[in-house]
Amino acid sequence: MVCISIRYVVGLLMAAAVYAQQAGKSTECGGGKKCPASKPCCSQYGQCGVGAFCLGGCDPRNSNKIESCVPSPVCRSQDYKLTSLDGITPNTEYLGDSSKSNWVSSGTPKLYNNQVLLTLSETGASGSGTLLASTSYVWYGKISAQLKTSRGQGVVTAFILMSDVQDEIDFEFVGTELEQAQSNYYFQGIPDCKYDNLFKRHYLTLLDEHGQNITVKSSTYDDYHTYELDWQPDQLTWTVDGDTQHQRTLKKSETYNSSTKKYEYPQTPARVQFSLWPAGSKRNGEGTIAWAGGLVNWNSPDVQSSGYYYAMVKDVNVKCYDPPDGAQVKGKNAYVYTSSVGTEDTVAITDDDTVLKSLLGTGTDMDKDYPHASASGTAEEPAATSDVATVPGLTGAGPGTNGHPGNNGNDGTTGGTGTDSGSGSAASGASGSSSTGFSQGGPATTPKNDASSPRERGVGSSTFAALMALAGWLIL
Repeated sequence: MVCISIRYVVGLLMAAAVYAQQAGKSTECGGGKKCPASKPCCSQYGQCGVGAFCLGGCDPRNSNKIESCVPSPVCRSQDYKLTSLDGITPNTEYLGDSSKSNWVSSGTPKLYNNQVLLTLSETGASGSGTLLASTSYVWYGKISAQLKTSRGQGVVTAFILMSDVQDEIDFEFVGTELEQAQSNYYFQGIPDCKYDNLFKRHYLTLLDEHGQNITVKSSTYDDYHTYELDWQPDQLTWTVDGDTQHQRTLKKSETYNSSTKKYEYPQTPARVQFSLWPAGSKRNGEGTIAWAGGLVNWNSPDVQSSGYYYAMVKDVNVKCYDPPDGAQVKGKNAYVYTSSVGTEDTVAITDDDTVLKSLLGTGTDMDKDYPHASASGTAEEPAATSDVATVPGLTGAGPGTNGHPGNNGNDGTTGGTGTDSGSGSAASGASGSSSTGFSQGGPATTPKNDASSPRERGVGSSTFAALMALAGWLIL
């Protein structure tokens, strides 16, 4: 049996379950099953749709056509000072213009003391965690981030590069191992697998041999550390605090698979992602829960004082490298795939547009817009007339305004509302409330409930956990 990424397998299963609960119906994709023409884009969650499904994370291998996915914005060298929520756009609003937004969010990022927080609560908009994904892609480069991780059993913080064909480079931090950074990598979602001669089948090793631990000098929760990924066409290096004694290097030549005659090395344009997610959720497999240190404790001191688990991201620096030798350079605006093979030699740089007119658009119909009210009406508000999903993870079907579920109520769902320690509406895409303040270490301090208190930007019922679900092992 072909051995595929356990992240991908478990992610598909969880996404299907979540999506079925939310929309009452789903169209799945992945593993060679392509999306239908009516919902042409296969998202990273293994579901088909339009709009945001066709933007970051759209898998060209399993979409209806390669061109169904919107071209991806090219790399921009930049130092991102995450001292506000400016430049962070909810995935219900982002249309592909990386010049207007630096990051796309799902879940609930917040601001406290000029630091961006990733939050994880038991219920509500951040009940599956929070994800920030860069709007621009990186095709080789040096990326560093200053962050403080969360802590506690079952809670995992991550800083990763993820491509649309599942190439992946990871820093992951388990909340019970506060002086360890776990490094890992995947080629097209394929984990380290072995062949069992007795049972004549592939299986996943209990300890993924692609992964290695890197010791951190002090607590990843109490102290900011700088984590760096130096991704080159022939070599990949993970470094902590610029110290070569706290470093791992992987050479591309070490990843050659003589059976497939491929270098199983991350090699396609990827987004920078930061996340906080509940690996210790009861919804996950026993292997995942064990790896994460156990089930999440929703009565921990952090949750009691703040209302949620949290991680902090303060500064992200991206330095773009030149395209690899032999790259198909036909422009300077976007990355596109020329083949469903999804390897380095099937990526081209073009001048294609990356921006949809609305969340009804796709890569083959980027100007598609909502139908407008009739001329006799007084409002020019777009009308929700379609049941096609536009944003992964929203409750209900139908696009509605700004990609939110419409009021047609065909599936009897709530149309996208959600709460986080209070009340909020996914229809706003950028508002909500939290009943508690925030503190990291020491006594809890509660900011006043005014304009200076943390703001909340996110969407209800994120399916982020479906993407990030990780099992320790699985017999295939």
